[in-house]
Amino acid sequence: MTVSWRKSSYSGNSGGDCVELRVGLGAVRDSKNARVVLEVPSARLVAFLNAVKRG
Repeated sequence: MTVSWRKSSYSGNSGGDCVELRVGLGAVRDSKNARVVLEVPSARLVAFLNAVKRG
């Protein structure tokens, strides 16, 4: 099974300081250390992202 990650649009094109989300699952990682993955229930991740968007 191939895992798809999505890079934050705020990370820029130069690479390096990127936050990535695993599409369809509740997982976040730092592209500089992709072996470390924070997994959370998808509903909690969505709630967190919505709160961040609201400021």
